[in-house]
Amino acid sequence: MLTKVVRIDEQHESEVSIREAGEIIKSGGLVAFPTETVYGLGGDALNPASSRKIYEAKGRPSDNPLIVHIADMEALPAIVKSVPETAEELAEAFWPGPLTMILEKSDLVPEETTGGLDTVAVRMPSDAVALSFIRAAGGYVAAPSANRSGRPSPTRASYVAQDMDGRIEMILDGGDATLGLESTIVDLTVEPPTVLRPGFITAEMLRQKLGRVAEDETLLSADSGQAPKAPGMKYRHYAPKGELVIVKGDVEAVTDYINGRLLEGRRDNKKTGVIATDETVACYRTDVPRSVGKRTDAAAAAKGLYRILREFDDEGVELIYSESFDGEGVSLAVMNRLLKAAGHRVIELK
Repeated sequence: MLTKVVRIDEQHESEVSIREAGEIIKSGGLVAFPTETVYGLGGDALNPASSRKIYEAKGRPSDNPLIVHIADMEALPAIVKSVPETAEELAEAFWPGPLTMILEKSDLVPEETTGGLDTVAVRMPSDAVALSFIRAAGGYVAAPSANRSGRPSPTRASYVAQDMDGRIEMILDGGDATLGLESTIVDLTVEPPTVLRPGFITAEMLRQKLGRVAEDETLLSADSGQAPKAPGMKYRHYAPKGELVIVKGDVEAVTDYINGRLLEGRRDNKKTGVIATDETVACYRTDVPRSVGKRTDAAAAAKGLYRILREFDDEGVELIYSESFDGEGVSLAVMNRLLKAAGHRVIELK
């Protein structure tokens, strides 16, 4: 299969290309498209065959549910049993935007899209290209991140092409994602509503609208054996090709420990990399040092994390050490993704 890559820039070309992309979806094909979070791999959410194609293209387990993307609030009632007041409140506050809500699905949504569950994950992205594409595609686009399963999520079209060239019909190149981290997922089918994946819409922001909101106990722990109710809950995700280890502790102890391990890596002729901050990156004796920005700027860390993991792959880095990024809000989201990428390999220094 020849994968067509289209840069969305000039207005006429954008309209023509987006219409073409929409027709691909309607005919059962797959299109990667930009959102404000990461690039999505889109198929017709109401077509079981399209969802099966998404799983095949990604190499994704079929019990890992897909997110249904909509472009208008009027599209929501058709795919859920009912729209609870909590969903209306959150939609008014955070849609379009990086928030996914889990609701009870209607019969219109096939189980192939929901991973066999009777619930459906829904979001309305804020990216203008994404919204136009969803409308052109018929209004319901199932889309996980546009990468091979387990790999770092793509924040630019070139990363999509690395994983998906020859597997899908088209890539809409809308430039770099502005946020760089997947949407927050909140389950509204339980009481209290529960955050299943952290993101830029924090639990505290949700509490300001709904009152009590819980956070899933596995956000910073190893995967449970339960069937995943939302993307990213069960399987190893976001992983670079090299071995990644997180080191927690005081700054001086962490830098000393990592430098010791880097020396061992060089003795074993392994190319090494480090994920650090502006304050510490110069302290490491490594082949490929990378900073996510200032330690106090969690948004910068979120935007840069997947890019850095991809750059390590591009550089052929075999052994990676990362500082820990503890905290609440967006910092929690960064740590959640980093732990997944490391397969929960963490060294805690006393």
